[in-house]
Amino acid sequence: MPCHGAHAVFAVITLAAVQPAAAAPAVAVRIGGDAELDACPSLGAVVGLDPKGDNFLSVRSGPGGTPYRETDRIGTGRRVAICADRGAWLGIVYPQGDGPVNCGVATPVPRPSAYRGPCRSGWVHRRHVRVIAG
Repeated sequence: MPCHGAHAVFAVITLAAVQPAAAAPAVAVRIGGDAELDACPSLGAVVGLDPKGDNFLSVRSGPGGTPYRETDRIGTGRRVAICADRGAWLGIVYPQGDGPVNCGVATPVPRPSAYRGPCRSGWVHRRHVRVIAG
């Protein structure tokens, strides 16, 4: 009997080890906070992607790598509004398609708040975004 119990514990440990880790909770991109400045103070462009590699920049649900879920992939040259800064990570807002869309971040928003649309938002590593205005 004691041997049977040992097998049961081993099976539970083995199953737990195979389960993928849960993603960290999403961190909203915050905009605004100044009645005289744009809700997102800078405009950036995606740069420095390896065309011989995957050639996309992962947009994540929080300011960090793999603990946060990948929510989108954007390519070189894509323009993004830079709204937040957390160390090596930038909180961005960008239109879903390639056409011009008013994302509502180029005018003042007096109180800081989580971005709610109409465009997409997320977090990207700053090494792949060059500030082009602001």
